[in-house]
Amino acid sequence: MSGGAGRLRRRVRTALPVAAAAALLATSANAATVEPGPRATAPAAAASTPSQAELKQRIAHAAAVVDTSRTETRTPTSGGTVDSTVSPMIIGGTTTTISSAPWMTQLWYVDDKGTTDTRDDTGFFCGGAVVAPTKILTAAHCVKGANWAKGGSVVTGATQLLSEDGDLHGGTATAVLRQWNHPLYNEDTIDNDIAVLTLANPVKATPIRMTTSTDTASYDPSTTGAKTAKVYGWGRTSSTSQAISETLKTATLPIKSDTTCAAAYGSWFIKGHMTCAGPPASGRDSGTTAICSGDSGGPLVVNGRIVGVVSWNVTDCVAKGAYSVFTKVSKYVGAAYPRVDDSNLNLDHKADLWVRKSSDKVGYELDSKGTTLGTRRQSSVDASGWNLVRQTDLDRDGHQDLMYRVSATGDVYWLRGLSTPGTWAAPKKVFTDWRTRTRIVTPGDVTGDYKPDLLSVDSAGVLWIYPGKGDGGFAARVRVGGGWSQYNQLLGHGDLTGDGKADVLARNKSTGDLYLYKGTGKSGTGVFAARVKVRTNWSGYNAFAAVGDITGDGRADLLARTAGGTLYLYKGTGKATSEIFATRITVGTGFQQYDIFG
Repeated sequence: MSGGAGRLRRRVRTALPVAAAAALLATSANAATVEPGPRATAPAAAASTPSQAELKQRIAHAAAVVDTSRTETRTPTSGGTVDSTVSPMIIGGTTTTISSAPWMTQLWYVDDKGTTDTRDDTGFFCGGAVVAPTKILTAAHCVKGANWAKGGSVVTGATQLLSEDGDLHGGTATAVLRQWNHPLYNEDTIDNDIAVLTLANPVKATPIRMTTSTDTASYDPSTTGAKTAKVYGWGRTSSTSQAISETLKTATLPIKSDTTCAAAYGSWFIKGHMTCAGPPASGRDSGTTAICSGDSGGPLVVNGRIVGVVSWNVTDCVAKGAYSVFTKVSKYVGAAYPRVDDSNLNLDHKADLWVRKSSDKVGYELDSKGTTLGTRRQSSVDASGWNLVRQTDLDRDGHQDLMYRVSATGDVYWLRGLSTPGTWAAPKKVFTDWRTRTRIVTPGDVTGDYKPDLLSVDSAGVLWIYPGKGDGGFAARVRVGGGWSQYNQLLGHGDLTGDGKADVLARNKSTGDLYLYKGTGKSGTGVFAARVKVRTNWSGYNAFAAVGDITGDGRADLLARTAGGTLYLYKGTGKATSEIFATRITVGTGFQQYDIFG
């Protein structure tokens, strides 16, 4: 941020773009079986997690690198001057502590170019926010083009940056396992500037929630929240120095109307995709409160939720009349949420399918290839006594778990997935004698607290929510309502409508009509909006699998099987209408041999 004395004299390659102008063959269900064991195709990061010492070395290396080439600039047309006589400080802002913003993260990246010559090394620094134990929300310009698993380190729990002696000041360094940036990110226009990093291990930091797609109040300059929006970061402290702040800082930047933002920036400002905030810069350090290089990826917070991600500003951040520009999170929560809840069996960002063969009760993993399923892999667990399986990530550690029900007792168990794909912890019983439960669904987070929940329909047709605690356990159940015995299918995992909230689908047993129950992010009777019919007479399908985003495009999808064993993929469109799915795609044949789908 512009402001705050930056006594840390690090000149790092800061990533704030203050920024520029302008099918595979169908699968046979009888494909060859691969024996249990670690996946040969799993990402290398999963096989070897860097030590704390190595991560600290990465941070120190990144901090020592002098490189500003990543930083793009928009040259202000209004000019602007620098006041070198004023000790730079955040006007109207303050130094803060990590206890006040426990979700704040330091993102350090270094690339040695694979050579021993340090002269070509590059590195940069960004901010980010913990939105789930293994998920960091940040900017796409901090992520695209970098190999975060190889050269990145994420620090949580620290007010100060790393000292020269390697002290993290109480913080913890964590490696990155996977990365995602919005597929339509444009580095020239800085449009769609949002990304999610998946950590190799869960962190203890308290997550902060993203706002919802329907949030308009947070962006209305007349509301109290918009007037008191706060930004956090360790960015540059002066327009005359590249040094970033050693200590976490915060500032109040009132959100401005789209009209004001467009008047300041013209075509640079993309309405609906961006929001701007501030008072207008004064033309010098004195009188300016603004984001600057190094604050990239950090959150703009209103009423305890992220409404913006630090994206860009003008060159040196103080040009007269300039405002700080953020990615508008309400626009992108539907794309980002599936990445927050994207655990899958082989760690490649695409939801996979777990099935059981009816003849020998052996379980198999079918990894998504985008629009087809790969060669099946035999599971290492004994599934002979099961009559139901659901795929989820109950403890939000980034590794997919299984929930299964034992036929004889009705007991429901949690099988926790471990860091090595295909391996599991000892099963843990979570419910006793659920033999009369007609439906059990693991849709993800339906209550809006970023902890995976469970839905169940009892023998009387009453739907219940079991709020997840985020550790594999559940809080006391909450009644949604009766009448759910009219459905012979209840399914869903993730966000079907693109608003960042988990939804479910239900098929009427008399008509075969398929209904969408759109999630509201609430609990109890208000957990779902009024149902919407999205398909007529789907009686021709006898099995479904809703495991999340199979194609990897950020939208939840659906698999449906005919009595003849043909499996179809219905790609999600993000629409809450009859166009909720694209035209079906044949995934393969022979799937009648499986009697349980995840």
